[in-house]
Amino acid sequence: MSTFSKRTGWKLTPNRFSVAQSKLRAEGRELLDLTISNPTHAGLHYEAEAILLALASPAALRYDPQPKGLLSARQAVAAYYREQHENFDLDPESLILTASTSEGYSYIFSLLCNPDDQVLVPKPSYPLFEFLADLEDVTLVPYPLLYDHGWQIDFPSLYQAVNHGTRAVVLVHPNNPTGNFVSAHERDALNDFCKEYNLALIVDEVFLDYSRDGASLPTFAGNGDALTFTLSGLSKISALPQMKLAWIATSGPAHQAADAIARLEVIADTYLSVNTPVQLAAEALLEQRRKIQPLLLDRVRVNLAALDFLLAKQTTCQRLQVEGGWYAVLRVPATQSDEDLATELLEKTSVLVHPGHFYDFPRDGYLVVSLITPTAQFREGMQRVLNHQL
Repeated sequence: MSTFSKRTGWKLTPNRFSVAQSKLRAEGRELLDLTISNPTHAGLHYEAEAILLALASPAALRYDPQPKGLLSARQAVAAYYREQHENFDLDPESLILTASTSEGYSYIFSLLCNPDDQVLVPKPSYPLFEFLADLEDVTLVPYPLLYDHGWQIDFPSLYQAVNHGTRAVVLVHPNNPTGNFVSAHERDALNDFCKEYNLALIVDEVFLDYSRDGASLPTFAGNGDALTFTLSGLSKISALPQMKLAWIATSGPAHQAADAIARLEVIADTYLSVNTPVQLAAEALLEQRRKIQPLLLDRVRVNLAALDFLLAKQTTCQRLQVEGGWYAVLRVPATQSDEDLATELLEKTSVLVHPGHFYDFPRDGYLVVSLITPTAQFREGMQRVLNHQL
């Protein structure tokens, strides 16, 4: 009998791609990393003094645990939605603060699912869902996103995937890494779907502020047609992942939402994971978005323009449409597996890109690059990739 639980029975052996990275770094090879997801490593200017000062409140010396989080912090989050997304009705009492959106998923899975219950998740999308689901004994069932002059939800497949054990549908708005937003038509159809099958919506909006044109787009926070849990946090909004402050905004039919909030409050009270200094600094740290978001949006625009300029000089690769977020998806000839191609690029050009299978693309022929990579590094890296015999 194993010492460890089945839920942690992951394959921990590194894949060929990871082994190649470790080997080259150990040899001292200088790599051009086009997969940067950590904004604090992206060469951006932060207002260091203001950020550090916000964490120096004398009130942090007093511990006053509040299961939902300090009211002042929840009011700051509600103000963000009011100012950034014209959501004037978000009640701070509908918010539960967490240390991360990952923790938020964990809370919601615990709230909604018994062991082996199912949650529908988009494919392709972020690979973290599998680990979170394993830890909560939840079964993930994928539903596809289809590409045809942009990405759309495959609703016939969504209806085929639902069964008596399904509890929720996960949306990522915009999706990572495909960069597509949920359209108004899709939103209405999803609400109808959830009402028909008595399902909850779990909506990850961490990249909501990063539309390609910088326009403010509607949030699901406050969605009243179906029980909805909207996730976001400082990690992307203010490009401060190290501050570990996120939240769940609960909405929907009044009786369902109230019951969900009461239960989430008990879950949060069990852990009390959010530290006091960051809660006291929430208003100031959210204000940092006004300085850092324009820098990130400009970086994304410049890198997209550079990418399109390079792609126009060849016919082998193409960029798929992106509406928001920090990533671009390249369609490349599927002459080998994406992992083999990414490993070959790493070994022969010293450029690090992500193979599509990391994000559950349905077939080979996709690479993913980060658009917040420092621009000179991004241009040089993409030039090397496109010069290589794909």
